[in-house]
Amino acid sequence: MKIEISSKKGLKTVLKIFIEKKIIDEKIKLRLEELGKTITLKGFRPGKIPFNVLKSQFGKAVYGEVLEKTLQETSAQAIEEKKIKISGQPKLELKSHGEDKDLNYTLEINELPTVKLKTFEKIKFTDYEINVSENEVKKRVDDIAKNQNNFKDKKENETASNLDLVMFDYNATIDGKNFEGGEGKNTQIVLGKDLFIKGFDKQLVGSKKNQTIEVSVVLPENYPKKEFANKKALFKCKILNIKEAEPIKIDDQFAKNLGTKDLNDLKKLVSKQIEDQYKMNLESLSKENILNQLEKIHDVDIPDHLVQQELELITKDFKKESSETDKNESKKIAKKRIKLGLILNEIGEKNNLKVEENEIKKEIQKQIQSMPDQQKQLLEYYQKNPAATSNLRGSIYEEKIINLIKDKSKKSKKIISTKEAEQLIKDHHKSHDHSHDNESKKSKKTVKMKEKKKTVRKK
Repeated sequence: MKIEISSKKGLKTVLKIFIEKKIIDEKIKLRLEELGKTITLKGFRPGKIPFNVLKSQFGKAVYGEVLEKTLQETSAQAIEEKKIKISGQPKLELKSHGEDKDLNYTLEINELPTVKLKTFEKIKFTDYEINVSENEVKKRVDDIAKNQNNFKDKKENETASNLDLVMFDYNATIDGKNFEGGEGKNTQIVLGKDLFIKGFDKQLVGSKKNQTIEVSVVLPENYPKKEFANKKALFKCKILNIKEAEPIKIDDQFAKNLGTKDLNDLKKLVSKQIEDQYKMNLESLSKENILNQLEKIHDVDIPDHLVQQELELITKDFKKESSETDKNESKKIAKKRIKLGLILNEIGEKNNLKVEENEIKKEIQKQIQSMPDQQKQLLEYYQKNPAATSNLRGSIYEEKIINLIKDKSKKSKKIISTKEAEQLIKDHHKSHDHSHDNESKKSKKTVKMKEKKKTVRKK
């Protein structure tokens, strides 16, 4: 095989590839011999079909198969040999081919630009430490206590009021007739929350234990049986019991009921949760700051076709009447994304950063732990969606690159209160203009894992 660089202009390279006829002939011969061992033809014993018969019967089909495979193998080999980093699918154009002919074709390749990395010493970022006050922890623990269900029986003659728990049996009718779903036993609702049927709660206010109350309501639009939706129904409710909310004593037992060792342990856990909540947002700001600095200190020749592809993704849901300003901002965003993707990929390659399978499994496990009730759905989601796993791999890869940059750049530590953290996050959101809104709507991972398989398309 002979490979020549036919032309090179900017990021576009054309390779001329020549393969002698005898190489193709040898491949065809081997393939026909393989076929001869497996196929049967009338008048010939299995495995004893003459070569000339095989060639006349299957020659054209085998040539097409060999040609396709040869083009794939030799184009990949040519790209590898010339050490070209491809961007998108190369275009293949056949110049001469056919049975008993040399194979001659060209490969038009869009290359990724060379990225000359700068040192990270000039990059600055702030590592924030959040100081969570005792009052904030107390307030959060109090809120947790308020959301715990703790009720005690009311006295026999006491009536139900808002925030009381009412237990009742009911039988409902529409126009005096029973209907499916119109019966319930030991139903429990907290008055005032209006979670059963709109307007139901307030008609139970003032009821007493063992009393029968009639409640008239309109069944909701989303009622399971559509034929009864929006119909007026009469509920006869037999009040079984009325309970009033009782303040929970915040002590070690309360903490143990929530799965911690004692109250002190619960407070530590709550403090850590508050800190993590703010830290995650602030780390996101630091990352954005680092990426902005990284983009500014590098000069990269950005391929037009990549910008166009990214622009199509960003503007996919734009209305036709979108202003020129919107379009120009979108183009800036597209260029920035591509530029950062190229820079980050180069950093990853130069530092031999990789994502191992166990790291992906670990991240999925972390997600499962944060949503234990959806473990099965999460596992199925990643099993059935290879793209989701690929995105996860990209996120882990990007995080590794950012951490590497942080290790080599200038870090300053700062301890701030939660109020200061809130203000920083608020100011950041305010500073984001319409163009940033567009970017968030069509957010896409900056770093893409490089495709191992090289494919070509024919002109």
